Amino acid sequence: MDDAMIIKDVNKSYGHGVGRVHVLKDVSFSAALGELNLVLGPSGSGKSTFLTIAGGLQTPDTGQVIIDGQDINKLSHQQKEHLRLDKIGFVLQSYNLLPYLTVQDQFKLVDRVKKAGNLSAGQLDQLLEQLEIKKLVNQYPSELSGGQNQRVAIARALYTDPQVVLADEPTASLDSNLVKVVGQLFQDLAKQNNKAVVVVTHDLRLKQFADRIWDLSDGKLTQE
Repeated sequence: MDDAMIIKDVNKSYGHGVGRVHVLKDVSFSAALGELNLVLGPSGSGKSTFLTIAGGLQTPDTGQVIIDGQDINKLSHQQKEHLRLDKIGFVLQSYNLLPYLTVQDQFKLVDRVKKAGNLSAGQLDQLLEQLEIKKLVNQYPSELSGGQNQRVAIARALYTDPQVVLADEPTASLDSNLVKVVGQLFQDLAKQNNKAVVVVTHDLRLKQFADRIWDLSDGKLTQE
């Protein structure tokens, strides 16, 4: 399998002096195309830091993040943005949906930013159907429940047809049935669409869908 993402000896600390917290300690990780990786850990274990560094949103103090063969910390700001737009789909806990746009318009906005390579209208329809949100396309985020917004955020991340999908607690506000839908969707995405999918979570219900399970605690990452 081809590794779409390799993380080597990454360290990250916050604060100074006595208040300094070493969040990630010599973390190494890889995610191959066609594979669903689950990174489990309790709240405050550094999962979100790990994910934002993996996606190039934050820079590690030391270590490398290699995506599609490129060391992202050696790229210019513009190159990094281009790589993120082209290769990475983020599903963040805050949903990151624009409140003044309907569900449908969230996707149209993506089309304006990334003009080619997005899902076709038919593929998007199928995805919305699968996530049970097709009937909600004319609603605004404020009119949706947390679980519905969560699923819109997942659909929007997958709309750009990224090579790497990074998801931060994507099932936090979902009931068990929808956890199965989302877990299956991520698994299918990895297997059928040959994506590298990385999910950071404390939701043990997702374990059954994973190819590899990692544990992040006290800043150390180990494979189960």
